[in-house]
Amino acid sequence: MRKAGKSGALNDPGGIAVTEVKGVGPRKAGALRQAGIETLADLYGYFPRRYLDRRTVKSIAALIDGEQVTVVGAVGRGTRETGAKGRSRFRAKLSDGSGALELVWFRNAAYFSGAFREGDTLAVHGKVSFFGGVPQMQHPEYERLNRGSGRENGGETDDLDLFHTGAIVPLYPSTRSMKTAALSSRVLRSIIREAMSTFPPRFGENLPDTLLRRYGLLSLGEAYRMIHFPDSPEMLEKALYRFKWTELFYAQLFFALRRASLGQRTGAVRFERSGRYTEALYETLPFSMTDAQKEAVREIYRDLRSGRRMNRLLQGDVGSGKTLVAMFAMALAADNDLQAAFMAPTEILAFQHYLSLRKFTEPLGLKTGFLTGNRRKKERLETLRLLKEGRLDILVGTHAIIEEGVRFRSLGLAVIDEQHRFGVLQRKALQEKADTPHVLLMTATPIPRTLTMGVFGDLDVTVIDRLPGGRQGIVTRLCHESENAKVLDFLRQEVRKGRQAYIVFPLVEESEKMDLLAATEGFRRLRSELLPDLRMELIHGRMPSAEKERVMNAFRSKDADLLVGTTVVEVGVDVPNATVMVIRHAERFGLSQLHQLRGRVGRGEHRSFCFLLYGGSPGSGPGERLRAMERTADGFRLSEIDATMRGAGNVLGTEQSGMVTGLKVADIDRDFDIMASARRAAFELVGHDVALAEPCNAMVREYYLKHYHEKFSLADIA
Repeated sequence: MRKAGKSGALNDPGGIAVTEVKGVGPRKAGALRQAGIETLADLYGYFPRRYLDRRTVKSIAALIDGEQVTVVGAVGRGTRETGAKGRSRFRAKLSDGSGALELVWFRNAAYFSGAFREGDTLAVHGKVSFFGGVPQMQHPEYERLNRGSGRENGGETDDLDLFHTGAIVPLYPSTRSMKTAALSSRVLRSIIREAMSTFPPRFGENLPDTLLRRYGLLSLGEAYRMIHFPDSPEMLEKALYRFKWTELFYAQLFFALRRASLGQRTGAVRFERSGRYTEALYETLPFSMTDAQKEAVREIYRDLRSGRRMNRLLQGDVGSGKTLVAMFAMALAADNDLQAAFMAPTEILAFQHYLSLRKFTEPLGLKTGFLTGNRRKKERLETLRLLKEGRLDILVGTHAIIEEGVRFRSLGLAVIDEQHRFGVLQRKALQEKADTPHVLLMTATPIPRTLTMGVFGDLDVTVIDRLPGGRQGIVTRLCHESENAKVLDFLRQEVRKGRQAYIVFPLVEESEKMDLLAATEGFRRLRSELLPDLRMELIHGRMPSAEKERVMNAFRSKDADLLVGTTVVEVGVDVPNATVMVIRHAERFGLSQLHQLRGRVGRGEHRSFCFLLYGGSPGSGPGERLRAMERTADGFRLSEIDATMRGAGNVLGTEQSGMVTGLKVADIDRDFDIMASARRAAFELVGHDVALAEPCNAMVREYYLKHYHEKFSLADIA
């Protein structure tokens, strides 16, 4: 299992205090309380973090060199030794009756010399190596199954005996308080077994019989018994499936109810007219749209003409043309005498969108305004006046758009770019600038289908999965920091060809805690020592808006050969003449961020290059994440790898990952098939009974209101 947690809806005996269980005295009760376990509901919901199955445990006599394996046995007396260079190590032997396995720890010898007692039963896991015919594990993971003879707690059967009888032994997570109170996995098993014997888990169900039968789910009581004391691997799988399915069902029920709520709101303005601005925009495009872009426009137009409020997520890889698709949606709004708002998370990104939109819309006669918190008072007041009078068709800006005093005459469409960078309440504030504006959310961070379903399950999703033709590929190369001089020589050669380049650093200023070359110091060295012959500019998020605008204009107009900065160039900077991206200390960035930075080049007709410079000792490798960048330019594939390596919460950010990181048992990446099944059931249920009012759905409604009602109060927020 992934992690321990609480799950399930428990009635009596779930409310009984854990102190009612035989053997739980004040000391153990206090330790359990600190771990969040006060009632039987808490106790039964404290799931094992993993299991040891007799079939997965190998005897020492059968070990093979190089294999990763689990061994269970009794540990002998350990010895602390000092090596030739004065480094200490700890050795101990593990015996299981078939032979002896040597355990070696080269670090923390002092700790391990006091960690075990002769006769302790250990389960160890690691890679086996043979030295002189003797099997050895270095730095194995270990779990103490019992102390000494193992005949504690009234003569309960030893864990080693359990293995010989074929039992599956659950191993529980332990907190510091548990360890202090000697609450090992063995003792927790004893407490839970006693509790289930005295207070059988006959819990009230949280799923109707129809769903249990249709999807072959265990009853809740049986699932709790099998999660702690499985009769077989098959029954353990069924118990895990039940808890995962239930978690994902209620998460998807949240989305189903939210979508139903939005679908019932038919008061959104219907975009009935088209032609004047949309056709003119199409005719003036200096390039052909891709089929994927055209299909995205058609899907959005169907939403805008339906009379129902659009709530759509538009996602596509770097350079796929999402802004162009949004431009057509805003042109359709103008065809219907309605205004559009375009909100971006940073001033640089907002200004880039403003320039791009104005280039296409002003020749059509559409007026586009720009608003950020740093605009001069006179400019701000003039923009607000034109907006209120309806003389601005499109307003582009940052979160300043949602401030009080910003009033639209007739807002019909809200476009939110990089929407995961805005909070829920910020997005809601923009949507409240009109009665029921249509909402188009955009993201340039490709999201795997598992995360899309798990996090944006209530939205209609459009994916632009093809890049415009005619672009050269980007060559990605991994280089150690020691090769920086060679990379800079290559960069200089590209500049001499008339191209431009970026160098990105992970910090703005030097940090005493991190040995990284910061952007400000890096810029100084580049200008004075390394590339003094190049024209360069520095940009970072702490600069005043006017200075950032000046720097970007200089780079766009080719008055600067090199732009040095931080990740403010991650999205929105579009300079087709830039062909080189150098990312220093690339190991400090996530895959999605590296992919976004790489996407700043390769936007023109010339072949482009991205150099990922990684730190560490000269002989150290770049790591699997960076190798993935070299292997593929597919943002969706990279996002899947990133989610697997770092977890969905880290990939999406705290704001968007609530439904993901709130799961206790299920994993939306690994359990996609279970989620698809639970989603189908949830949407069918709401489709037949949107109010969950039928008697057979009473338990579903009760459980949902108890656990998800607060989240559902924000049901109108995308």
